[in-house]
Amino acid sequence: MSDTTLYQRLGGDSGIAALVEDIVEAHLQNPAIQARYLPAKDDPAHFEELKGHLRDFLSAGSGGPATYRGRNMLEAHRGMNVNEVEYMAVLDDIQRVLERHGVDEPTRQEMLGITYSLKDEILHV
Repeated sequence: MSDTTLYQRLGGDSGIAALVEDIVEAHLQNPAIQARYLPAKDDPAHFEELKGHLRDFLSAGSGGPATYRGRNMLEAHRGMNVNEVEYMAVLDDIQRVLERHGVDEPTRQEMLGITYSLKDEILHV
């Protein structure tokens, strides 16, 4: 395996920022999950805060310099009752965006493993 961190392989701060923008846009366009994201867009300050949390979460979780100060996954998703279709739609959107950004297959698989590992903190909580 490469000596580069996942953060570096995702393109550092600028790469992660671009990924988050495109992932959120993909979620907004995805009929399976757009209803979860559209209300946030109605409040621009909240929407930017959400994207900031996603950037920090991805940076911190991939070995980058950011500090994630948002809620943990269980608390963030408690009461949402996310189902399997929605969860898989999120994973699929992430994978498509990573591929569109030219992220290599091993890195995409690593990201899939990480996102899949959070399943129990997101599904039906």
